[in-house]
Amino acid sequence: MLKRDKPSTVGRGKRFTAGHRTNSKNFKTDLVHLSLGNSENFYDSWETPTCIVSDGGYGILGFDGDTSSPHDLINWYEPHIKAWSALSTPQTTLWFWNTEIGWATLHPTLEKYGWTYINCNVWDKGRAHIAGNINTQKIRRFPVVTEVCAQYVRKAQIGSLDLKVWLKREWMRTRLPLKKANEACGVKDAAVRKYLDQGHLWYFPPPNVFEKLVNYANKYGDPSGIPYFSIDGLKAASAFEWQKMRAKFTCPHGFTNVWARSPLKGKERIRVRGKTGHLNQKPLDLMDLIVTATTEEGDVVWEPFGGMFSASLAASNKNRKAFGAEIEEDYFVLGVERFNKLL
Repeated sequence: MLKRDKPSTVGRGKRFTAGHRTNSKNFKTDLVHLSLGNSENFYDSWETPTCIVSDGGYGILGFDGDTSSPHDLINWYEPHIKAWSALSTPQTTLWFWNTEIGWATLHPTLEKYGWTYINCNVWDKGRAHIAGNINTQKIRRFPVVTEVCAQYVRKAQIGSLDLKVWLKREWMRTRLPLKKANEACGVKDAAVRKYLDQGHLWYFPPPNVFEKLVNYANKYGDPSGIPYFSIDGLKAASAFEWQKMRAKFTCPHGFTNVWARSPLKGKERIRVRGKTGHLNQKPLDLMDLIVTATTEEGDVVWEPFGGMFSASLAASNKNRKAFGAEIEEDYFVLGVERFNKLL
């Protein structure tokens, strides 16, 4: 069981009591499954994730359960990262929200458990986030108005081999010259230069191109080695099976890795008797952005540290399944109320 710090304050203000209590520890609809408790206790019962949105401890005592230092985050997160790795597939994308130093501290642990870094996305909240009330001579640095959301994918392997190593090995087993791979794909040199490259220039063959390689290899390759490009050792892999070996991604037009978006305010910010319900509440539009970029309708989104369950709400709004958990009952109740208002 993961042990989490439990300061007696919400953020840095007085601990609140939610507008009402609930005896229920679960909230369920056709698309949404939310649970009160430690997400470690629920992972095994959740459906396989296409997307995981992690917005947990930041190491700044920003909310109940947070740690007091980024150095404590490794112990905080490691059991979760280990579980995510065991239950994910090569199609799974992890969106890891944190401070810059929190993410830097945890990057080696993410790599340790098989997560491949793709990109660092920055939420730029703008000057409105500080409203000018910062004494820069006292803090001795530029005011911070950003958070990061690092994108990772589950490292894909066939057996013990990385995909690019496996592709080259399978082609070499055919005993066909490398240049024949270009002929197989109907290109001049792209197959050898990109799809069979073993360096940083390696390019994931599109499913239709992979299918051409497979068909050519099994038709013209050494008969003693058939089937070539087999994932299960019994039959040649299909284009559909190959497509499932990498995470989904669609970039909306006009977006970059810098998300200029003002802080939460007005009705968007959930409040309890005039006070902020959760200091780490994320904008629904940013959660919508990352969920829709890496999932399709019917896919599964995990939100292990639910808070206000913004990722789960974004997922359900786009007809994705959402599985989330929150360990603090106050936050759980507030998060569930967002869904109740839609029913």
